[in-house]
Amino acid sequence: MQRLVTSTSLLRSAKDQFSRLRARGRWFSSMPEHAATGSKNEEPVLPRFEYSPPRYMGPTAEEIVRKRKEFLSPSMFYLYKKPLNIVHGKMQYLFDENGRRYLDGFGGIATVSCGHGHPDVVQAIVNQTNNIQHSTILYLNHAIADFAEALASKMPGDLKVVFFTNSGTEANELAMMIARLYTGCQDVISLRNAYHGNAAGTMGATAMCNWKFNVVQSGVHHTQNPDPYRGAFGSDGEKYAKDVEDLIRFGTSGHVAGFIFEAIQGVGGIVELAPNYLTSVYSTIKKAGGLVIADEVQCGVARTGSNFWGFQNHGIVPDIVTMAKGIGNGIPLGAVVTTPEIATVLTRRNYFNTFGGNPVSTAAGHAVLKVIEKEKLQENAHVVGSYLKERLCSLKDKHEIIGDVRGRGLLLGVELVTDRKSKTPASAEVLEVMDNMKDLGVLIGKGGFYGNVFRVTPPLCFNKQDADFLVDVMDYSMSKL
Repeated sequence: MQRLVTSTSLLRSAKDQFSRLRARGRWFSSMPEHAATGSKNEEPVLPRFEYSPPRYMGPTAEEIVRKRKEFLSPSMFYLYKKPLNIVHGKMQYLFDENGRRYLDGFGGIATVSCGHGHPDVVQAIVNQTNNIQHSTILYLNHAIADFAEALASKMPGDLKVVFFTNSGTEANELAMMIARLYTGCQDVISLRNAYHGNAAGTMGATAMCNWKFNVVQSGVHHTQNPDPYRGAFGSDGEKYAKDVEDLIRFGTSGHVAGFIFEAIQGVGGIVELAPNYLTSVYSTIKKAGGLVIADEVQCGVARTGSNFWGFQNHGIVPDIVTMAKGIGNGIPLGAVVTTPEIATVLTRRNYFNTFGGNPVSTAAGHAVLKVIEKEKLQENAHVVGSYLKERLCSLKDKHEIIGDVRGRGLLLGVELVTDRKSKTPASAEVLEVMDNMKDLGVLIGKGGFYGNVFRVTPPLCFNKQDADFLVDVMDYSMSKL
């Protein structure tokens, strides 16, 4: 308890420093826009950041690698040839064991929304932990109720009943079960190239063989992916939607439980769905008696900038919305939101989740919503994301290896190909550029079925100077191929 109280005092000090830096306009780089480099032949220079991380006294990267090999699952993999030992984070920056600073362009896989170590979120976690860390939802606690109310206020229509989980996989599992219970049907339709989780049901909805084990996965049908870059019909959303009609007619009883989608496919390579696709599919699914499920695990919580939720960019209101990742800023937290009518299906039997709605997790989630609102991070995602995308598009004109730049807000993808006409994936080149970018101080992710797409999903506090540095480093690294 004494350590927690001491931590609270330290947090107050850090919070005061954060406020002073922001007030003086010095929290972010003081360099002018697009001044990250000297000449185009020089290595880009990391923007200034007035913060020094605490000295790291823990085990080295080599020691951790040894322990991982001996005690952790062999399925765990690394992004780089030489794994990074990340020991500290502050806002849009990460620090390794030697105190070296990196610009975080990946955000823990689109998870860090407010920024690493944001004082408001940390303070909410410490305060709640000091009061009570876990009780169970069988007792009353205001943290879960307050957060549910705040979350419901962000939803359109009658979406106002919340079920809390610990992850996106859990949230999608629950959403699919609710749809099946409500409709009395088993058939769920998902998109090819989708990723919805790695448990029994969600692995069935996932549609990439490199994420699926050879176990029973029944009751899910996969329709053509409305991918404007690689899809059969380009950007013609209504032609892709026709495949859903055909699938229902010839692959089901004519009735379905639901349709699950990501407005922008994350693991699949930041693929935006073709225009007019979702409005057409929505109508088709309703005629077949199904529910529409929006998987907002990666594209939700202000990340796309133009709207708080990804589905809102397509002009529909789903029956069920799932979320995780950014809603907790790194805390294990997921949620399913639906209507009061649909929610009643879980009263047919006992439904319970030990840690779903944990006081600490929900206090953190509530703090995240407040920070996004207070610091206008949705607007920032739109402004900075649009600027970043524009600069990435300019790289496409310069580097033939870039086949496509896509996404919205701070959920962006850059697909590399060895030939623009055949669209042959440049998977090896992606790894080489990522390693070079890491050596220059920028961390990004990769995705897509072929592993040839850069995933740029930084914290929502990213600024234009950060965007310039990221693009300059990518440009410099590609020039070295």
